[in-house]
Amino acid sequence: MPLRLRLTLLYSIFMGGILLIFGTAVYFVVNFILITQVDNTLASVARELIRNVSINPVGELIVVRPPQLNMTANAYIQVWSIDGEIVDASPSIGEFSEPLDPIGLLNGETLYQDSTFEGVRLRVLTVPMSLEGRMIGTLQVGASLGLIEATRTDLVRIMISIGVIAVLLAALGSWAVLKRALTPLETIAYSVDQINKADDLSRRIPYRGRQDDEVSYLVVSFNQTLERLESLFKSQQRFLADVSHELRTPLTVIKGNIDLMRRIKTTDEDILNGMDDEVGRLTRLVGGLLMLVQAESGKLALSFAPVELDLLLTEVFTEVRVLAGSKVKVHLNEIDEVIVRGDRDRLKQVLLNLVANAIQYTPTGGEVFLSLSKIAGQSRLIVRDTGPGIPAEDLPHIFDRFYRAEKSRTRSKASGFGLGLSIAKWIIEQHGGQIKVESKEGEGTTFVIWLNVLK
Repeated sequence: MPLRLRLTLLYSIFMGGILLIFGTAVYFVVNFILITQVDNTLASVARELIRNVSINPVGELIVVRPPQLNMTANAYIQVWSIDGEIVDASPSIGEFSEPLDPIGLLNGETLYQDSTFEGVRLRVLTVPMSLEGRMIGTLQVGASLGLIEATRTDLVRIMISIGVIAVLLAALGSWAVLKRALTPLETIAYSVDQINKADDLSRRIPYRGRQDDEVSYLVVSFNQTLERLESLFKSQQRFLADVSHELRTPLTVIKGNIDLMRRIKTTDEDILNGMDDEVGRLTRLVGGLLMLVQAESGKLALSFAPVELDLLLTEVFTEVRVLAGSKVKVHLNEIDEVIVRGDRDRLKQVLLNLVANAIQYTPTGGEVFLSLSKIAGQSRLIVRDTGPGIPAEDLPHIFDRFYRAEKSRTRSKASGFGLGLSIAKWIIEQHGGQIKVESKEGEGTTFVIWLNVLK
């Protein structure tokens, strides 16, 4: 069932329910008012009659009706003795000797009750009469309910007619209003269908309506989703292309060396060493990719514990000095005592990666500086080199997978695959920290890591 029809039915049912509740309330209120008016009239008549009731010397009950109570045809009065005999009755009753309300007559108490007398619906007031504390008889005063029943019947008919008309108008109005309200949703559905058919994530959903309602928020959110999907799709395409490129190079070298050994029909130590280097590159590539996949899927577990970051940095400094050899001088500047909560092995992996990159891309005779300080409850770890720097256009992408600023950093066999910084960024973020980079061409590169200090 279309949404427009479902909402129209819902609004119509809702309107019908409200009118039903309202009509029921009006019916009972009007009925109560009419019955109360009749009861008040009956009580007034009864009071007038009781004031004019007396007992003659022989003990007979005498009722003197005032002129204003010479009742009309639709009003009924009966006076009964304590012996159950009718003493007086209004002319409108005629010769009938049946009580207006048999139940009320036997009850012996003042009682308002509906009754049927000779096929006529009456509202009857039964009042026991006493004189000087002695029961002398019972008065019954009745009035026809014909007018009230006719009024109630007409009221029900009017309310039903009004309800039906109101529900129909509500349905028609809802149908027309919903058509206009749901038009943007139809546009969205059509645009999405066209995007799916064209497989074009660069397209966006047009919207020219109000900019502050739910539909506009939906369009904006959907367009943002399309933008993210487009970005992810392009990233995936770039990722697959980069992986294919990185795999093709070592595989080509390995295949070429194998073909060479087949032609010369002998093994060569240099060829085997070259093949071993390429296999190592493939192993590192697969290992890095596996780590990224595990990280993004949440399967890469980190073992958090207190880590003395100053001791860890000293340990890394000792190891990288051997790696740097005589090519680059590595300096450990200031170092504060800092304890953080984290995975020691992963943090060491980050530091080794940053320092190894700095050594690799710094020319011979350059310098690499390490420092650790505590600032406002956070630790600041700096890795700075005097290398060629990173171009400004490359800085926003430096943490992307497989991204390398080849213009400033010459690729060689020792080069990585552009995965190290992506992994480092993920590890630092999992520790609740931040990693930032600052660089200018010709002035070197500085990586800054911020981590919360364990209190």
